[in-house]
Amino acid sequence: MAQDAYRPSFSLAGAVDLESLKHKAEAQMGEEGGAPAAGGYVIDVTEASFEAMVNSSNTFPVLLLVWMQDDQRFFDVARALARMVTALNGGMQLARIDGASNPQIVQALRVQGVPALFALVGGRPIPLLQGMPSEAELTQLEETLLPQVVAMAQQSGVTGTAPFVGDSSADASGATDEAAGPAEPAIPAGHETAHALAAAGQYDQAAAEYAKLVERDPHDAEAARQRALCLLLARNGQSDVRVVRAAAAERVDDVQAQLDVADVDMIGGQISDAFGRLLDFIAVPAHREHLAVVRERLVEYFAIPEASDPRLKAARQRLMTLMY
Repeated sequence: MAQDAYRPSFSLAGAVDLESLKHKAEAQMGEEGGAPAAGGYVIDVTEASFEAMVNSSNTFPVLLLVWMQDDQRFFDVARALARMVTALNGGMQLARIDGASNPQIVQALRVQGVPALFALVGGRPIPLLQGMPSEAELTQLEETLLPQVVAMAQQSGVTGTAPFVGDSSADASGATDEAAGPAEPAIPAGHETAHALAAAGQYDQAAAEYAKLVERDPHDAEAARQRALCLLLARNGQSDVRVVRAAAAERVDDVQAQLDVADVDMIGGQISDAFGRLLDFIAVPAHREHLAVVRERLVEYFAIPEASDPRLKAARQRLMTLMY
């Protein structure tokens, strides 16, 4: 999948040229509207969260962009990639890492110039593009390379769904529907800190921040939902799906093995399987001692789907029956 042609914008190993400094200054002044924000299926990664992102590619494929987040020349590429990944509806996540701020990652990936694009499947990086892509290369990426990556992931057992972080009324290009009136804010007021932590892959810290919001306002359904998602990803977002499923199959009476595989089901969007697995587990008389811990996990899961989801109503009713 790697491209033969290599046209680096500038070298990360040496001094940045004057032209790149000009573009950086323009970006800082906002002449191009600023860098496209993370959110949805797009996250920003640092050296601190890089390992977690790599591990998440055991669950779903990741498209990794090494760029310069304060250089406006890369903004259109970042928007195009966000649009492509969004169109896959959870089939892939776009992770962006700033090359200037994370030199160790640049060195580890042997990046010679930015932008550089990799696919990650099962923790293995696959070079896709280096240097500023042409329109033809972006088209090839969207129509051929990304579908190949998704197919490769599925053949390797990496079949999970990438998490959707936050919400946005803007499309991938940052445009809004003017006819629809003023856009709603992408991040609810007060959620900014928690959202930023989640977007950076710091799920434990994000869950703690969302917990504070829920404690402050027990009716904040979005904070409860995001907290549950972050707890889910903090526990098993980095797990090897094949290992987790094998452990659950071998240890059918082990509550932790069943909780872990239910997490994997939820991350993969298999909500009915997750609910059914845990409800079936506590329906076994020998497993009744684990009722409290399984109930706690299910209540956490119940915050994730829409309140009108019929799977949620059925699972709640069955849990009540099993409890009483």
